[in-house]
Amino acid sequence: DLGYALRTFNPQPYKGAPSSSTSDLKKAVLESQYLRYIIALETGSSVEKVRQEARGILEEMSHNLQLGFIRLMAYTVNKVFKRLFRSIYVNMEGLNMLQQAIQESPVILMPNHRSYVDFLIVSFILFTYDIPIPVIAAGIPLASMKVVGEILRRSGAFFIRRAIGSDKLYWAVLSEYVRTIVRTGCAPLEFYVEGFRSRTLKSVVPKLGMMDMVLEPYFKGEVFDITLVPISISYDRVVEESLLALELLGVPKPKESTTGLFKASRVLQEDYGCMHVNFGRPLSVRQLCEGKINRSEYNLIPRDLPQRPSTEIQDCVNWVAHLIVRTQEEGSLISPWSLMACLLLQAPITTLTEEGLQWHGLTEKTLWLRKLVLDFRGRLNWPDSDVMSSTVALHHSIVHHKAGRVCLVQDGDPASQDPLSPEEGVMRTAAAVLMLVSYRNQALHVFVRPGILATAIHITKSTQKDELFSFFCFLRDVFANEFIFIPGRASQDFAEACSLLQKCGAVHMSEQEVTVLETGLEVLSFLQKLLQPFLDSYQLIFRYLCENGAHVFTEKQFLPAVQNLATKLILSGDLHTFEVLSSDTQKNVLSALRRLEAVTKLRAGLYITQKELLGGSIPTRFSLC
Repeated sequence: DLGYALRTFNPQPYKGAPSSSTSDLKKAVLESQYLRYIIALETGSSVEKVRQEARGILEEMSHNLQLGFIRLMAYTVNKVFKRLFRSIYVNMEGLNMLQQAIQESPVILMPNHRSYVDFLIVSFILFTYDIPIPVIAAGIPLASMKVVGEILRRSGAFFIRRAIGSDKLYWAVLSEYVRTIVRTGCAPLEFYVEGFRSRTLKSVVPKLGMMDMVLEPYFKGEVFDITLVPISISYDRVVEESLLALELLGVPKPKESTTGLFKASRVLQEDYGCMHVNFGRPLSVRQLCEGKINRSEYNLIPRDLPQRPSTEIQDCVNWVAHLIVRTQEEGSLISPWSLMACLLLQAPITTLTEEGLQWHGLTEKTLWLRKLVLDFRGRLNWPDSDVMSSTVALHHSIVHHKAGRVCLVQDGDPASQDPLSPEEGVMRTAAAVLMLVSYRNQALHVFVRPGILATAIHITKSTQKDELFSFFCFLRDVFANEFIFIPGRASQDFAEACSLLQKCGAVHMSEQEVTVLETGLEVLSFLQKLLQPFLDSYQLIFRYLCENGAHVFTEKQFLPAVQNLATKLILSGDLHTFEVLSSDTQKNVLSALRRLEAVTKLRAGLYITQKELLGGSIPTRFSLC
């Protein structure tokens, strides 16, 4: 391990990058015309005081990348990863393309974000293969861990406040700092386009703030091109699986601290299987934006002055961000456990928690599902014939295999002598179910489009393409916060769904009709059941908002109220999905209703319902589901 950390490190940087230190970068930011202009506008204080404030923001934010600390991190991370993972697999073809791209233009590394481990793995791999170490956008809470935060800062992390709000000076310093890194190409820049770690392990709708900052130097003609590299990180087992489920049920996230980090060292005793890192094909921003935008609008005023991007530019940034996340999905590897989770969740909850599913039936159905994933062009990790037994053993914290049956594990508190109340019992079961749901979500991107079409066929009972396309688009719009759909590609998504269902023999296609085949009933039934928990969850929340007397409500009122209603319905047997208890699902419904203009956000956390819309076409069409 020591030999690995002290090995010769001789990366080939961007050919156009000037030789500059961290202090040179900060000086360039503080002396930029853009920041001088913003400081001059801050009329509430003296120019010198605002300049000092800007300097303080930059000191709090900036990285201090040093090779010595990279070596320290390499030594530590190598030891930790050897304890956590059996193997780490990297696609060398993608890595070689990245190595070439870094020499030719500024590079933006864009991994998906499923675990805290994501923060370390890309730098670890690049160090191993003599590729320049990136500077990485991180949240301020990591910086508050004094010792660890300083090590991360000197390993390339720069820290961003999570709540910036309307602080114009902070926005100015951050955007100029990011743009300067991109303009100079002094190091690859790494950030998570999803904005934060996905607690459900499925892709999150991209956040556009950082995306806009990194693309602006190209829009303004300050660089000839920028290269975007989507990176897909897939885990056999996620280190934080139980914490993520509890967070979704409203249990506060543990505060990030150095003490907490050492307390969490017990995870080193567990087996987390393998990790797969797929470096996607580098994407040229110049090629992506060709024909989509007119950059001449940036010629009308000096580059150094702030300029609000046009609607055309905003749409382009949004399109590129969704394309990146979709490419991350396509590059991710689906494990056998994800397929088994899809099937386990379609069983009645009493079967899962009491008698269990027959092992033989589960393995046969998983092999059938494996073939379907390959028909749908999914990427599978299927190393050997005994993989299903080993994957169930790996996930012993969620299910156990005994006497030819598979049951859901529900761990109560062994120190507690008091019996659980019915509500506590629901939450305990929900925690186990949501862990299972998170692994099912890793495979959802393969099934979503054919699944929505299967649902449209089931609901409309129609064979006419026009009717099916209309309902397909309706569900696609409603679920745009749950799944990743590239804007403006509804027709292509529908065509893809039709093609995949035809390929697996589920339907027959003609110019005007989609006809269900007898051989396809099993596939269509599986796909409908896969999306049913989302339909049930949205339907319940629509019902709550329609029947609730309050016209104005806060998010703090809404989340526990929905959770209480769902708990009562689960206990009465009128609701069979536990996913509606997830706070992420509830927030996604609110976001969908805002987008559909059925709910209006007045200010932070405060909403008003548009009763005429909530009582109209949205719930009416949805009730069919």
